[in-house]
Amino acid sequence: MHDSDSGSAQVQIGLLTRRIDELSSHLKKNPKDNHSRRGLLLMVGKRRRFLQYLQRRDEKGYMKLAKKLGLKVAKPIQVPEDTAKPKTKADSKPKAKVAT
Repeated sequence: MHDSDSGSAQVQIGLLTRRIDELSSHLKKNPKDNHSRRGLLLMVGKRRRFLQYLQRRDEKGYMKLAKKLGLKVAKPIQVPEDTAKPKTKADSKPKAKVAT
């Protein structure tokens, strides 16, 4: 990261966290502001996706950032490779036997 960095996952998570905190305090004062509530939920979802991405790519960086921002950290569920879902429909279909 550098001073003008605005696109990395870490910076995006930090910016979203600050905006989420500001909007949360606004909603405490204005509980009927449903338009802002929807924006808050969208931001929380976007931050969650950034956090999942960062956790997959750089677990140490994820842990460090979560601690710095005061976010709760959940351990990811490890799925064994042989029980993972197939990626495409073609992978899930059994192959037909060819008579020779």
